[in-house]
Amino acid sequence: MVIPMGSLTGMTAKVTLSFTDETIEEARRFAKREGLSLSAWMDQAAREKALREVFTAHAAAVSRAGLDLESAALADAREVGMVDDLLFRGRPRAAQG
Repeated sequence: MVIPMGSLTGMTAKVTLSFTDETIEEARRFAKREGLSLSAWMDQAAREKALREVFTAHAAAVSRAGLDLESAALADAREVGMVDDLLFRGRPRAAQG
């Protein structure tokens, strides 16, 4: 038996939800466009929303802790560039053999 992508495989809970007509119409359109069942698309959308909430909370905690990860990442990138310049004398890494 072949189960198409976007089926209910792996889903374990059946719940009743209510949506506005506009929301469900858009969800159906997006699900169809992505080749998913409405249930699979809603599952994916809910999971993505939950992950965004977790990442947003993490970013807020990092910010409250006074960590500046963006500046640290930019500094790391500058260091990599300086090392590349020293090692490869301005030639791209791919040209090294």
